[in-house]
Amino acid sequence: MIGPLKKWWQRHILKHEPITEAVWQNVLARLHFLHRLTPSEVTLLRQWTTIFLHEKVINGAQGFLVTEVVRVMIAVQACVLILRLDLDYYRNWVEIIVYPSQFILDHEYVDENGVVHAVHMAVSGESWLAGPIILSWEDVADTDNDQGYNVVIHEFAHKLDMLNGAANGFPPLHADMDPQEWTRVFSEAYATFCDRVDAEEIAAIDPYAATSPAEFFAVLSEAFFVKPCQIKLYFPDVYQQLVAFYRQDPAAERSHG
Repeated sequence: MIGPLKKWWQRHILKHEPITEAVWQNVLARLHFLHRLTPSEVTLLRQWTTIFLHEKVINGAQGFLVTEVVRVMIAVQACVLILRLDLDYYRNWVEIIVYPSQFILDHEYVDENGVVHAVHMAVSGESWLAGPIILSWEDVADTDNDQGYNVVIHEFAHKLDMLNGAANGFPPLHADMDPQEWTRVFSEAYATFCDRVDAEEIAAIDPYAATSPAEFFAVLSEAFFVKPCQIKLYFPDVYQQLVAFYRQDPAAERSHG
């Protein structure tokens, strides 16, 4: 669907499938990091969220009941990442599965060296290449943590990373961005961060970011939206790359008048 037809269809969805004001205000009140948005940005976010909910299916697992608040809570955070982009960034998959709490991940994968690894662990989220996103509602609802932890932003950042293949911390960049600069900035920052974690230095960023370049990108994307000033302070070059990629500057001073 392209051009005028796409715009017509989106207007149709916004008119006939609106998010109720009560649910919208309920969700906004719980997501404090959204309070930085201007009124026009909130309006745009609501539009993307509405269209997202039309295009994606959110199902509960293990008897979890998916209410309208649950749907909007997940969708609005997913749409923060693409606020200045487009929902086409979430193409080629449709389902989000929500468990009541952490779920067991049990699968095998082959790393870049051809070594097979077996995984059996409790996790709060998972993104599958060309497949669903799986979330723990207990973790989605934990919006007041001090670490800037946000499982929805984390897993949807992985989805953006997977647009050009397996997640590796190198999503498809815009034409005006320099891939070599992205690689240099993220590689240097990742090495520095891993050294800090190995030295057991207290970090303002989740140590899980040291797991791999893919997790580094996802964790820093979480922090970029939830506590941007800390990313700008500790990794200013990474922050500028994320500003260019997401086309947002969440640490910037702005007027809400």
